[in-house]
Amino acid sequence: MSDTSSTPTASAGTRTLPVLPLTAGVVGPGMVVTILVDSPEARAAMTAALDHASRRLLLVPHVDGRYATVGTVAAVEDTNGRAVVVRGIERAVLGAAGPADGDAALWLSYEPVAEAAPPTEEARALAREYRTIVERILDRRGAGRLTEAVRGLRDPSAVADLALWSPDLTLADKVRILETIDVEERLRLVIELGRASLAELDADAGADADDVAVYRTRLAESGAPEAVRAAVEREIERLERMSAQSPEHSWIVAWLDTVLDIPWSVRAEESFELDAVRRVLDADHAGLADVKDRIIEALAVRKLRAERGVEVSGRGTGTILALVGPPGVGKTSLGESVARALGRPFARVALGGVRDEAEIRGHRRTYVGARAGRFVRAMTEAGSMNPVLLLDEIDKVGSDWRGDPSSALLEVLDPAQNHTFRDHYLEVDLDLSDVVFIATANTLETIPAPLLDRMEVVTLDGYTHEEKAAIARDHVLPRLIERTGLREDEVSVTDDAIEAIVVGHTREAGVRELERQLGRVLRKVAARVATDDAEPVVVDADGVRELLGRPRFRDEAKVRTSVPGVATGLAVTGVGGDVLFVEAAAMDGEPGLTLTGQLGDVMKESAEIARSYVRSHAAALGVDPAGLERRVHVHVPAGATPKDGPSAGVTMTTALVSLLTGRPVKESVGMTGEVTLQGLVLPIGGVKQKVLAAHRAGLTEVVLPAGNDGDLDDVPEAVRDAMTFHLASTIDDVLGVAFA
Repeated sequence: MSDTSSTPTASAGTRTLPVLPLTAGVVGPGMVVTILVDSPEARAAMTAALDHASRRLLLVPHVDGRYATVGTVAAVEDTNGRAVVVRGIERAVLGAAGPADGDAALWLSYEPVAEAAPPTEEARALAREYRTIVERILDRRGAGRLTEAVRGLRDPSAVADLALWSPDLTLADKVRILETIDVEERLRLVIELGRASLAELDADAGADADDVAVYRTRLAESGAPEAVRAAVEREIERLERMSAQSPEHSWIVAWLDTVLDIPWSVRAEESFELDAVRRVLDADHAGLADVKDRIIEALAVRKLRAERGVEVSGRGTGTILALVGPPGVGKTSLGESVARALGRPFARVALGGVRDEAEIRGHRRTYVGARAGRFVRAMTEAGSMNPVLLLDEIDKVGSDWRGDPSSALLEVLDPAQNHTFRDHYLEVDLDLSDVVFIATANTLETIPAPLLDRMEVVTLDGYTHEEKAAIARDHVLPRLIERTGLREDEVSVTDDAIEAIVVGHTREAGVRELERQLGRVLRKVAARVATDDAEPVVVDADGVRELLGRPRFRDEAKVRTSVPGVATGLAVTGVGGDVLFVEAAAMDGEPGLTLTGQLGDVMKESAEIARSYVRSHAAALGVDPAGLERRVHVHVPAGATPKDGPSAGVTMTTALVSLLTGRPVKESVGMTGEVTLQGLVLPIGGVKQKVLAAHRAGLTEVVLPAGNDGDLDDVPEAVRDAMTFHLASTIDDVLGVAFA
């Protein structure tokens, strides 16, 4: 049979159509595709086609700065203004530019190409060969369901044009296929390109086989539980059957890497030398005796269980310590010290600001970008199944439409459940029962009650002046000297200088500000040493004033309480104990009460109770009744800071009595307590933090509710010896101490 029968023949006549340039693909005859109309040229071509009687376009690939010599005549099937659905009809050899008919579209003349019939035997044989290649490619890609459609094609030209759908070919390759008009030549081209694609897939399959072998080796060495091993084996078998080009391939690989990176069989050897643990804790942290005792107690229990053959791991044996206290008291660093003392690896799980439940439980594997939760990642980072995990800022966990992370934490922190913790990404059980969890928080109020119920609270209330000085001398100063590049023989800071910084430049519960001020001092010393090879620098109390300027804090109580109507209260905030001054003033106007200072509802009620008590006991208190008919304004300074709580009642009452009797409150007295309408003083919380705040502020007397008598045992002995405590049952007891 003559080969000339396969040569295409030109249909009669030359025609003109608007051109729609294609920059990202090629459309051949018989293909139905959707094209985004996002350029002026495309919009003009679409408009022109819709106005044309035939509703047809010329689809012309534009690659490497040139238009192809062959395009495709296509019919517009549908459009929504932003995209157009077109159906390829026939190839077209492009000619010269045609008339524009007054619009913005580019019009080209073209000569349509019709395939000669019937096809040659050579073309049929080449089509069968290429069909076989396409079926093998589809099978490699896991798309075998499409092979039936491929087998149904009989026209050699349509078989060759299957290559225009291939994701393996470049745009330039597809343009070559479109421009190859001769069917046999086109089939030979796509066979060559198909064999190259198949070779690449076979190479990938060989690499996959190597990956499968590696995963099976990792599984054998992992020591994972039987249920985990079965789940991993199932995924390895899926990977073995799957093409590397399948979207699920990368998902399975990521899952296998995550599961096999978990240290299923690794457990750190734990130290049970209690004396050594105590030495480590004492070396790393000054004070905090209660916290250290609680850690030693927990370790002692584990030691006895181990020595007497009692199973340590398992249900209900874990203890979750919650270290609660103001910033800078050493909660996070204490967790690291515990890990070092126990001989366990340490990892930190930051929970502050977490609002997505998937951060705890992991994402479902079907989501794009899915990954395991923070606890799985922390176990992998620690490299052991029994690490110390620090749950930092657990009081700052939020919740929104993405879920409630605090509810997800319930399973993690419940010793009766966490031996079978299930991460949504892993979908296998993870035993967390051997983990030592230590949580940190600034305040208990924002921790949900069910979550708090699973933790044992250990309070870190802050440091005394003496403890802060010791921390500065023994821990902070050596670290800062090294950090600034100085040598110990080049600078020395005297105890008087440290005391001056503690008293005059810091008034916090922790030591962060103290560290910042010491850092300022040492940086100024470093500047001197770097610019002048001088004698060693000795920083004393006078040098502190020269380097840091005048003291930032002074004895405010003496100044503030020098006039009637001001009383010194004690409060607990998110940064520890603090001193609050309650001010009261009377003025002409409608009788009533004005409150300012961004007070919460409870403090507003305390002010109303204080005013009602004074009005009802005016005679006994020596208050002029005429003064009660004036407008009273109660203000708590630092108005930008929200304030609330029940412990300001006695302070507000004292301030009102002071105002209305004209008697100033003693400058040395601070007070706290809730008051009732009958004048009873009720107990409150946070005694230790409030007393430490009073001590830092230079107060020497503190009025506490009689019901808080036992809480004084928590106050450091040095502070108890330096202060006088008055226990009040009624407001009369408070007033008896408050006025000189």
